[in-house]
Amino acid sequence: MKSIYLLFVVLGFACTHKTSNKNKHENTEYHPTQSSLVILGTIQDGGSPHIGCTKPCCKNLFSNPDKTRMVVSLGLVDSQNMKSWLFEATPDMPRQLKLLKQFSKTELSDGILLTHAHIGHYAGLMYLGKEAINSNIVFVYAMPRMKAFLEQNGPWSQLVKLKNISIQAVHDSISIHLSSNVKVTPFKVPHRDEFSETVGYLIEGPNKKALFIPDIDKWTKWERDIIKEIKNVDYAFIDGTFFNENEIKSRNISEIPHPFVIESMQMFKDLQKTEKAKIYFIHFNHTNPLLNPESKESIIVLGKGFHIARFMDVFPM
Repeated sequence: MKSIYLLFVVLGFACTHKTSNKNKHENTEYHPTQSSLVILGTIQDGGSPHIGCTKPCCKNLFSNPDKTRMVVSLGLVDSQNMKSWLFEATPDMPRQLKLLKQFSKTELSDGILLTHAHIGHYAGLMYLGKEAINSNIVFVYAMPRMKAFLEQNGPWSQLVKLKNISIQAVHDSISIHLSSNVKVTPFKVPHRDEFSETVGYLIEGPNKKALFIPDIDKWTKWERDIIKEIKNVDYAFIDGTFFNENEIKSRNISEIPHPFVIESMQMFKDLQKTEKAKIYFIHFNHTNPLLNPESKESIIVLGKGFHIARFMDVFPM
């Protein structure tokens, strides 16, 4: 067995934070014979440090980058069939694929599943083009509007034309079997859909289920009941973009209506302890104090029984 700490050492990704306030769960070791989810990124689309940011949250990171701060992505590994998949094609995709290789032994995954057409979730497809790896028919799973967007707009259309990628259509609430051990189901969620739909995913392995909703507008806008959805899975990786409304002063917060972490915790406050423990906040804006494991906000979240997704956490599926 290889611990996550040893994996960091091998790859040179030593975390800059102390681990005293790390999430306390069993998912800290990788077993090569089991299917797993791997957290390959936790940051909102713009990254951390954020372009043009002069706040204390970014100031030191420009000269001393934290290599664990990658844009939100999950790796899915089916060890029995020696396959892997990537959720989201982020600007950090080259490094994320290299990390995923430690689990799957292949340079490219067996497919990429997209949630929507906001920059941090699909821009990494550029690395599959002839300017970079010049890949051969990498499967990209996308909803109908997302599929049309990629096929009809450059430079993405060139990836299709040159057969760097093959776009596989997926549909709302219709499951697809990625392998004999893994099934995924996309489902539409309300969000800013300028160029495509936005979906989350239900991910089902041989033994466990996970919910992945990195981007959504307020929970009350969704036709489904998030509490019921959480009860039906073993892990729920949900939108934690902003801790509260005080983070953003330069923009109209109503134009980016993610559920605040404090709102989500209030909504989930009556859940049983075992249900709260399923919840992992993810997709953190560069201003979010949850990025610091020792912040008072991180301590509050953990103290209330919830979790905070951390880079390279591993979850058996």
